[in-house]
Amino acid sequence: MTIVVDTTTPPCAFVPEVYQDELLHSPPARTDITAAEWEKLTVKRATAHRQCAGCPLMVECLYRAVVEMDVSGYVACTTESDRLSIRRRLGIEIHEPTTVAYGAARVGGGPVSHEAVMTARQAYPKDTCHQLADRLGCSTSTIKRHLRRAREQKREDAVAPSAPSLPSVDAVLDMFDELESSKVA
Repeated sequence: MTIVVDTTTPPCAFVPEVYQDELLHSPPARTDITAAEWEKLTVKRATAHRQCAGCPLMVECLYRAVVEMDVSGYVACTTESDRLSIRRRLGIEIHEPTTVAYGAARVGGGPVSHEAVMTARQAYPKDTCHQLADRLGCSTSTIKRHLRRAREQKREDAVAPSAPSLPSVDAVLDMFDELESSKVA
């Protein structure tokens, strides 16, 4: 007995160089390039659009790129600005996890824990950031960073997001149909 599994490679994986072209990600203004370059870009965009539109994963890809995560590049017949437009019209906000550190690594006496800063603040509520830094043997910016983190955490806890109502696939497709770029090919 032979089991046949139909695994169609999506065009973005089969010919990635088309979809990774920087000109498709953020196309230049028509006046910024020559007529020949504009024609070449138009052909490349139409090719990528046709391949995406014919992909069996296009609807799922579009929905995920609009609703679930902020993807860069040309995805599901849309540019980043197209997807941003759809998100705005549907009232969708993508919350990316914060990966930016609050400041540079501390040089010297070892790190000061967040708990130590918050304990010192509670013990000496009238102290300035400079005085707290002297007490803990760290910089003023370290104190400010920890206090800012505590304020942000308090704000996030106060605005505990209720489960956001996600749009339906049909709603995303309706917004996609209204884009000018959905009519290309």
